[in-house]
Amino acid sequence: MTHLPPPAEELRLLDTELRQLDARRALLLARRAWLITALRPPVAPLPPPPPVRRPETTAPRVQNVLLVLGGALLTIAAIAFTLVSWGRMGIAGRALVLGAVTLAALGSPVLLLRHRLRSTAEAVAGLGLALTVLDVYALHEVALPDTNGLGYAAIASALLAALWTAYGLALGGTRRPTGEAAAPARLTLRLPLPTALAAAQLPLILWAAAADAGAPVMTGALLVTAALDTAVALRVPVRSVCLVAAVGAYGLGGWGSFAAGWLSWTATGPSAVARAAALLLFAAAIALAAAWRLPDTNVPTWVASAGGLLTVAALGGVPRSSLPGEWTVPGYLVCAVAVLAAVRTRLPEPMRRGLALAAASVQAVAAVWALPPVAVALLGPVARVGRIWSGAPSTAREAVTPVGVPWPPYAATAPLVLVVVATVLAVAVRGTEWRPRATIGASALVWAAALVLPAALDIPYWAGMSAQGLTIVAALAYVARSAEPRPVLFLLALVSSVSLACLSLAAEGTTLGVLAALTVLFAAVSGCSRLAPVAALTYATALACAVGASLGWQSPYIALLVLLVPVVAALLAARLAGSPARVPIEVTGAVAGLLAVGLAVPDQPLLALVLALCAVIAAGTAVREDRRPAGYAATALFVLAAWVRLACWGVGSVEAYTLPVTVPALLVGAFGRRKDPLASSWTAYGAGLSVTLVPSLLTAWIDPDWPRPLLLGVAALAVTLVGARHRLRAPLVLGGGVLALDALHELAPYLVQMAGALPRWVPPALAGLVLLALGATYEQRIRDARRVREVLGRMR
Repeated sequence: MTHLPPPAEELRLLDTELRQLDARRALLLARRAWLITALRPPVAPLPPPPPVRRPETTAPRVQNVLLVLGGALLTIAAIAFTLVSWGRMGIAGRALVLGAVTLAALGSPVLLLRHRLRSTAEAVAGLGLALTVLDVYALHEVALPDTNGLGYAAIASALLAALWTAYGLALGGTRRPTGEAAAPARLTLRLPLPTALAAAQLPLILWAAAADAGAPVMTGALLVTAALDTAVALRVPVRSVCLVAAVGAYGLGGWGSFAAGWLSWTATGPSAVARAAALLLFAAAIALAAAWRLPDTNVPTWVASAGGLLTVAALGGVPRSSLPGEWTVPGYLVCAVAVLAAVRTRLPEPMRRGLALAAASVQAVAAVWALPPVAVALLGPVARVGRIWSGAPSTAREAVTPVGVPWPPYAATAPLVLVVVATVLAVAVRGTEWRPRATIGASALVWAAALVLPAALDIPYWAGMSAQGLTIVAALAYVARSAEPRPVLFLLALVSSVSLACLSLAAEGTTLGVLAALTVLFAAVSGCSRLAPVAALTYATALACAVGASLGWQSPYIALLVLLVPVVAALLAARLAGSPARVPIEVTGAVAGLLAVGLAVPDQPLLALVLALCAVIAAGTAVREDRRPAGYAATALFVLAAWVRLACWGVGSVEAYTLPVTVPALLVGAFGRRKDPLASSWTAYGAGLSVTLVPSLLTAWIDPDWPRPLLLGVAALAVTLVGARHRLRAPLVLGGGVLALDALHELAPYLVQMAGALPRWVPPALAGLVLLALGATYEQRIRDARRVREVLGRMR
C-alpha cells in the first residue's frame, strides 16, 4: 500500500513545489526575452526631423505695419495733392475731390467695423482725420487768406477737436452680424478721442498768442488747459485718453506753474502780485484736486506736495513786494507753517503727507538760507587769534566779521527764521521715534539763533559778549539740572565758549575775565560730561598764558604758570578713580605739560627746571598702583632735565650724561630682580649698563689720551667680575666685551708696529700654524665651548 502523508504535510509539500515552478518559469521567460532581443536585426537610427522655420513676427504685427504704412502713404499723397495740384482745379472740383475723399475716409471705418476689421478701420480713420486738417488748411488758403493765422488756427483746432470727438463718440461701436453670436459685442475706434484731446490743447494757447496777450494771460491759458486735461484724466475711463490727458496736465501744468512763479518773483506792483498769486493758487487748486481724486499711491503724495509748494509761493509772494528784502524768506516760511496746519485736518493721508513734505521742504530751504550768517558768527572770531589785544571793536557785527569778509545781506531776520523752524520741530513732531531727533534739531537751531542774534541786531560789543555768555550759562545750567544726559547741548555750549574765548581776544581785560569765567563755569559742571573737566583745564591753561602775558613775562616764565594745570590734572585724576573723565583729564594735563616745555625752550636753565617739575608730577602720578608706567616718563624727564642742566654748565664729558641714566636704571633693575628672582639679568641690568658702557667705549676709541681708556677698562673689569661673582650673563658679557675692545684699542699701535717689523712671510706662516693647531684640537675645543655655553646658560 502507498504511504500518504497527513493532509497538512501534503499541503506544505504542494506549496513548496509550486513556488519552485514559479521561480523556474520566471527564469525561463527572462532567458526567452533575451534570446528574442539578440536574434532581432539592428534597427537603423531615425534621421532627425528637419528644422522648422518659424516666422520672425506675428501676423497682427505685420498687419499693423502694413496698415500704418498705407495710411501714412495716403496721407502724404493727400498733402502733396493739396499743396501741389490744388491750383490746377476749379473751386467746384477742389471741393468735390476733398469732400469726397474725406467723407470716404471717415465713412469707411463704419463698414470695416461691421466686418470686424478694426485695425484697418483705425488706419482709414487716421487718414480721414489727417484729411480734415488738410481741409481746414485748404479753406484758409482759398476762402480766408487774409485772416490772422494764429486766430484761425485756434478756431480750427477747437472745431477739429469737437468734430473728432463727435466722430469718435458716433463710432463708439457696432453690433455683430446676426448669425455670428447671440450676444452683441461693441468694437470702438481708439484713435479719434485721443487725437481730439491732443487738438484741444491748442485753442486757448493759440488764442492768447493771436490776441498778443501778456504773460499772465498766456499763463492762464496754460493752466486752464491743464485743468481741463486733469478733469479728463480723472473722469474718462479710456486708457489712451487718460494717457494723453496726463501728459498734457503734467506738461502744461508744470510750464504754467513755472511761469506763474516767475511772474510772482518779478512782480513789482500790487496788481501784478495779485495776478501772479491768483495764477499760483489756481495751479495749486488743480494739483490738490488731482491729489484728492487719485488712488492711494505715491503719486498723490507728490502731487499734493507740488500743490502745497504752489500755495506757499502764492501766499508768500503777496507780502514780498511791499516788505524789505530781509523779510522775503520769513514771509514764505510763515506761509509754509500755515500750510502745515492743514496736516491736522481730515484730508486723505496721501494729501497730508504731501502737504507736510512741502512745508518741510520750505522750512529746510529757509534754514539753509540762514546758515551763512551763522557760519560767519561762529568762525569769524577765530581770525582774532592773529590780532590778540588789538583793540575792542564797537559792535558785535564788527567783532565777528573778519577783515575783507562782508556780512551776508538780508541776514537781519536769520535768527527769526531759525527760531520759527525750531518751534515747528518742537511742536509738530510728536512721534516717539522722531521726537528725540526733532528735539536735538530744535536745540541746534535755537543755539544757532542765539549765536547769530547779537551780530544780526548789530548791538554793542560788550552787549554781544554778555548775551553769548548768558547763552552758555543757560545751556550748561539746563544740562546740569537735566535728569538725562544732553551731550549735544553740552557740545553746542562748548563750541559757543570757544567762539566767545576768541571774541574776548580783542581786549586784555576782556580776555582775562572771559577765560576765568569759562574756567570756573566748566569746573562747576564737571560732573555733567567727561569733556567738562577737559574744557576747564584747557581754559585754565589759556588763562595762565594770558595772565603771564598781561604781567609782561617772557614765555619761559609763563611756562611755570602753565605747570599749575598738570598739577591740578594729576590731583583730579587721583580723586576720580573709575570715572570716565579720568583719562581725558590726564591727557589734558600732559598736553599742558608739553606746552610748558615748549614755552621754556628759549631759556635752558628754566627748561631744566620745567622738565624736573614735569618729572616730579609724573613721579607723583606713578605712585598710584594703576599708573606705574608713568614712572618711565618720570625717569625720562629727570634724565632730560639733568642733561639740559649739564649742557647749561658746559659739561662735555659723555659719562656725565649717561651715569644719571645708568644709576637709576640699575637701581630699578635690582628692585625688580628682588621682586621677581626669575627675571633675566638682561632685562634688569642690560639697558642700564649699555647706556654708559657703549657711549664711553665709542668716546674712548677716538680719544688719543690714556685716562679715559684706563678708567673705562677698570670699570669694565669691575662689571665683569661682578657678573662672574653672581653668575649674571649681562654684566659678564657687556663688561668682558667692553674690556676686550678697550684693550684692543690700547694695543693697536703696538700691533701695527710689530706687523711692520716682521718679514712678509711671517703672517702666512703664523696663519698656517694657527690652522694646524685648530685642526688638531678641534674636538677638544668643541667640548670646551659646550662646557662654557653650559656655564653661561646656568647664569641669569
